[in-house]
Amino acid sequence: MTPTDETPTPSQLIDARVAELDDWRGVTLARVREIIKSAIPDVVEEWKWRGVPVWYRGGMICTGESYKKVVKVTFAKGASLPDPSGLFNSSLEGNTRRAIDFHEGDLVDAKALTALLQAAVDLNTSRSR
Repeated sequence: MTPTDETPTPSQLIDARVAELDDWRGVTLARVREIIKSAIPDVVEEWKWRGVPVWYRGGMICTGESYKKVVKVTFAKGASLPDPSGLFNSSLEGNTRRAIDFHEGDLVDAKALTALLQAAVDLNTSRSR
């Protein structure tokens, strides 16, 4: 199915989510998205599970969920990624995923997040060869 004038694209749905979050969560999600698109210019944006932004390159990289008190960026294969800056602070008990919970007032470390994103793409593309 191709997008029509009536069917919003995933990127348009993510734009709408950012706009509807008219507080720090929208600002944080927009900043995370900006870093993702800068770090991975050919990233593919999807809209899954009834309203979750998802970013792909060679496989799923991460999701960007918004909750009342947190913006959660979950890396699909986070447990396999190096995290020298210690960004992962949530979902640490599993064998696969890792997440970063951003709270109101938290700054997004663009350099460290970019390194995680690039490591995720490297992991995805090395497995697909």
